[in-house]
Amino acid sequence: MVGADWIKSEVLKAVPNALVEVIDLHGSGDHFHVRVISDEFEGVRPLQRQRRVLAVMKQHIPHPIHALDLKCMTPEQAEIAGDTAFDPHGGGQGVHVKRIMRNKE
Repeated sequence: MVGADWIKSEVLKAVPNALVEVIDLHGSGDHFHVRVISDEFEGVRPLQRQRRVLAVMKQHIPHPIHALDLKCMTPEQAEIAGDTAFDPHGGGQGVHVKRIMRNKE
């Protein structure tokens, strides 16, 4: 099992100056929502943003990470995006997770 701090440190290897928010969706250390906010994403297509992060994270999928909900955005996009967490295993059709429920433990 891995934790939010470890996920954050791995993501920062790909985007060193980013603001990284991590939510352990089930408290199980294997399903995570990761929001990466960086000026470096300006003018970069969404898939290319994710590929940059996944280049570092793919070695950890499917073990120890089973599911990774990855959102990569500019600061301006983050301001208007609101809640972005999504649990793909939440009841069969996915469940949006309130940002205020962020891993407070």
